[in-house]
Amino acid sequence: MPWSMDNDSSERVDSKIGVPVAGFFARAKRTMRQKRQNEPMVFYLYFILRALVLITLVRSAFIGHYEHMMLCVLTLVLLLVPSFLEHTLDIELPDLLESIILLFIFAAEILGEIDAFYISIPFWDTILHTTWGFMCAGIGFALFDILNRSENSSIHLTPLYMAVSAVAFSMCIGACWEIFEYFADCFIGVDMQKDALVQAINTVWLDPTNSNVTIPVRDIVSSQITLASGEVISIPGGYLDIGIHDTMADLIVNLIGALVFAVLGFAYVKTRDNNSFAARFIPRVRKRGSEAVGKASSSAE
Repeated sequence: MPWSMDNDSSERVDSKIGVPVAGFFARAKRTMRQKRQNEPMVFYLYFILRALVLITLVRSAFIGHYEHMMLCVLTLVLLLVPSFLEHTLDIELPDLLESIILLFIFAAEILGEIDAFYISIPFWDTILHTTWGFMCAGIGFALFDILNRSENSSIHLTPLYMAVSAVAFSMCIGACWEIFEYFADCFIGVDMQKDALVQAINTVWLDPTNSNVTIPVRDIVSSQITLASGEVISIPGGYLDIGIHDTMADLIVNLIGALVFAVLGFAYVKTRDNNSFAARFIPRVRKRGSEAVGKASSSAE
C-alpha cells in the first residue's frame, strides 16, 4: 500500500518544521532590532550586504542561474546566524567580530562562488581560510574562557592550555569543512577542493615490483585523459592534482590564523584588558542588565 499521510498528520509535520524555522527568523529579527540602537555599525553593514545579495539574486534570476539563486538564499539565511546565536545562547559578539563574520559570509558565497573570485583573484581562498582559522580560534577561546570562569564549573584551565585548546578547536572546524568539501565533490559533482597543476609527483602506483617503492616523476609538462568514448583531453602545464594541495593549503593557513589568535588570546587572559585587540574577537556572556535594556527598547517600539 502506498505510503500516505492524512491532513492532521501533515499539519503536525508542517508545524514541527515551521515552528523552528519561524523561531529562527523571529529571534534573529528581534536581535537585529536591538542592534539598530546599540550597534549601528553592524546593523547598517548587515542591511548593505543584504541589499547586495538581493540585487545578485534578482540578477541571477534574470539570466537563469538557478544555482546562484540558491546560494543567494543561503547567504541571506547565513547573514542572520550571528544575531540568532546571540539571542539563543545569550552571548554578545563584539562589533568587529560580527562585522568580519558578515563580510566573510558575503566574500565566500557571493564574491567567491557567484562572482568567481576564487578563480580570478589569486589567494582569495587562502585569505578566507586564514580569516576563518583566526575567527574559529576566537570563538573556541571564548567557549573555554566562559567555561573557565563559570562558578558551576570545576574545570580551570591555564592560559596556555586555553590557547592550545583554541587552536585545536579551530583545526577541528577546518577539518570538518574539508570533509564536507570532499563529500560535496564526490556526491554532488562540484569542485570545492580546487584542482592544481603540478610538475612533479612521487607515487608507488608506478612501482613495477608492487613492493611499495616510491617512484619519483619529474619535469611533467603535460598530461592526457582518455575517456571510454575514445576522446582524449590534453592538459598542458603538468599533471592535474585533484584536491590534495588545495586541502593541505587550506588547513595550513587555517593553522596559521589560529596560532595568531592563540598568541593574542594568551596575552588577553594574562591582562584581561577589554580594550586589547584580542578582546574585539572574543564573544562574552551577555550582562543581564544590558539584556533588560535591550528588551525594554524593543517593546517600546
